[in-house]
Amino acid sequence: MRHYEAMYLVNVEVVDEALDAIIAKYSKVVTDNGGEVSEAAKWERGRRQLAYSIGTHKEATYLLMQFVAGTDVPKELDRQFRISEDVIRHLISRKDAREE
Repeated sequence: MRHYEAMYLVNVEVVDEALDAIIAKYSKVVTDNGGEVSEAAKWERGRRQLAYSIGTHKEATYLLMQFVAGTDVPKELDRQFRISEDVIRHLISRKDAREE
């Protein structure tokens, strides 16, 4: 099991109630595949203006999830992020073993 961190940007038109559902959806992907979510929430800075526009989006809501899982979970999470219409961009990174 390895430690991972996923940062994903969600369209600002998504209301706060729907953000909770999005967070729960991706947390469920991790737990259903044998992983454990240690933290999943709106990033402390939340809604931010993007440095450059992504398509027609100039702002996004930042969400952060930290989890422990096997190597197959980030692949499935990446697939789920790609097919979602609400997620503008995403990045899944493995935390360094020295930081664990």
